Amino acid sequence: MKLSEVKNVLNGLETISFQLPSGELVPSHFHVTEVGKVSKHFIDCGGTVRKEEVVNFQLWNADDYDHRLHPEKLVNIIELSEKILGIEDLEIEVEYQASTIGKYGLDFNGSSFLLTSKQTDCLAKDQCGIPGAEPAVETVAETSSSCCGPNSTCC
Repeated sequence: MKLSEVKNVLNGLETISFQLPSGELVPSHFHVTEVGKVSKHFIDCGGTVRKEEVVNFQLWNADDYDHRLHPEKLVNIIELSEKILGIEDLEIEVEYQASTIGKYGLDFNGSSFLLTSKQTDCLAKDQCGIPGAEPAVETVAETSSSCCGPNSTCC
């Protein structure tokens, strides 16, 4: 879900709820402790240089059970973040504390925001000999054999 979609949904809601992939709801007294832009600049195991940017929401629960974040307040926080941090209309990633910090995608089912599971993936399948992979766009070094072989430096 992109930031503009979240704002549009919030403008039509009276209350905000987040549902975990398990179906359990995040307690209604949650706080959004951060809204920010996260940039990741990295090289995958095949040598391709990549950049990713997402808007990050951090959800947190405290012991103030009377706290309720209203949709218009979250819209105000988002708009302030856009203005001060120069945040564009990027995909949303949500952090939520369970036994460790979990990272989730975001969707909406008509009544609740859904925290969707995210998975790791090899981004250099073509370099690692994984079938059905598309070729890398920009590589730092080309190799003549699979990078994931026993003597390779990746994976």
